[in-house]
Amino acid sequence: MCEPQPAPAQPRPPVKKRPRRLDNVPHLFLEFDRQEWEELAESTPLPLSAEELEKIAGLGERIDLQEVESVYLPLSRLLNLYAMGTQRVWDAQREFLRSTEKKVPFVIAVSGSVAVGKSTTARLLQTLLSRWPETPRVDLVTTDGFLYPNAVLEERGLLDRKGFPESYDRRSLLQFVGEVKAGRHEVAAPLYSHLVYDVIPDQKQIVSNPDILIIEGLNVLQHGVARNGKVPPVFLSDFFDFSVYVDAAERVIKKWYIDRFMALRQTAFTDPNSFFKHFTRLTEDEAIQTASGIWESINGPNLTQNILPTRARARLILTKGENHAVERIRLRRI
Repeated sequence: MCEPQPAPAQPRPPVKKRPRRLDNVPHLFLEFDRQEWEELAESTPLPLSAEELEKIAGLGERIDLQEVESVYLPLSRLLNLYAMGTQRVWDAQREFLRSTEKKVPFVIAVSGSVAVGKSTTARLLQTLLSRWPETPRVDLVTTDGFLYPNAVLEERGLLDRKGFPESYDRRSLLQFVGEVKAGRHEVAAPLYSHLVYDVIPDQKQIVSNPDILIIEGLNVLQHGVARNGKVPPVFLSDFFDFSVYVDAAERVIKKWYIDRFMALRQTAFTDPNSFFKHFTRLTEDEAIQTASGIWESINGPNLTQNILPTRARARLILTKGENHAVERIRLRRI
């Protein structure tokens, strides 16, 4: 399979950039439609096959190679350039300090609602970025592993608020990302099973000096407060070099969530070990009503109260339409 190589510099006409207001912040982002964004890409071969894309895409996520070529390949090129630029800054600082420290990973955050497709975005970026010659080692860690175990959540009365900021061990997550960014050789992250709906005891994911680390999760861009109500001196986002927010209208995301729930009833929920196997006994109407109720009581409020307010803090926003395709790309001004 061919690896993308930077094309020789060719003079190209400037792409129209339209400043847009977002979340009452004027002219914070430059906005591009699909065609404008695609024109910014280097002329490189698409290093991905249809079979690989099928494995990467999440359940119910409709994405094709044209979408990858138009949206995600240009984004991978931009991230590649950011990573190389950051490394040059690091090298300059290391020379100034006469330091012998090795380079540290370039850290990317991917955020967005449940069912919006952020996991697919993160996996896709991991695959594409690993095929640029400058960044062959790309690790992906989800924040699900940093949820408190169900027993702890139940003890604290938080089981019904799973996914809300208070359901995460934010101190451990902050320590993990901090150690990665400090250049520690090996750092361990806890693992989570969506099948049993809980953290897996005594199992860890080892992150060992990647070129790029992608952190994917619901609330990774949130400021958050400590248990005592005080604002902490350091935020998780302080360690990010770039951040992506996957966006769509709430009514659309709710529909995608219900569609995914119904699909899972025919697949993962049928596993005897599944935490959600009891949902397979519902009628279709009961299942739709249940999924809608979960959205209205948990996922919807978490989106509007905690996740959506962080959108304007992202470096780049991918906005999807009803057919799952990215329609607009907004890039924060530097």
